[in-house]
Amino acid sequence: MDLVNIFIRSAFVDNMIFAFFFGMCSYLAVSKTVKTAVGLGFAVIFVLTVTIPINYLIENYVLKEGALTWMGDEYASVNLNYLTFIMFIAVIASTVQLVEMIVEKISPALYGALGIFLPLIAVNCAILGGALFMQEKQFANIGQATVYGLGSGVGWFIAVVLIAAIRERIRYAHIPGPLRGVGMAFLITGLMGLAFLGFMGFEI
Repeated sequence: MDLVNIFIRSAFVDNMIFAFFFGMCSYLAVSKTVKTAVGLGFAVIFVLTVTIPINYLIENYVLKEGALTWMGDEYASVNLNYLTFIMFIAVIASTVQLVEMIVEKISPALYGALGIFLPLIAVNCAILGGALFMQEKQFANIGQATVYGLGSGVGWFIAVVLIAAIRERIRYAHIPGPLRGVGMAFLITGLMGLAFLGFMGFEI
């Protein structure tokens, strides 16, 4: 049941887009069509689900003070926390490179549609933010960290697909000139963020 709570909270209550506004650049850029939004959304789910447990292991068995005691008692005082950002980003960049190669091989059309925003997942603040939140939350085991990564990815996926569906729907609506495009997207995002506040009490 604890895992269910972690998933629900990470996907809906602590949604990367609507609670923290992380990953807004790619969220706004690829949400013009549902097809590209779904493709990037699945890529983000994969990257978060893979990188957060890997970074959890690195954090707890390499970086934290005393994490290297498995190598011997003489390493009990070693603290490598200053390498956190470098290590986390290295894991993220490697995973994103793998995703990019897979998407290019499986779906060249989607790869072309996503363009520069697929490799830019590596610098998407939602990805690094997920790793840093994982570090802050101090999960008890790798299972909890993995569920948190999955939930965070699903939350980002829901956000980007919802906004893409709405933007496709209102494309031919009569919208005042200054609000067309990104302006309307920001307004819709704000309203959806308010709607997602309703999930704050939705925990088992």
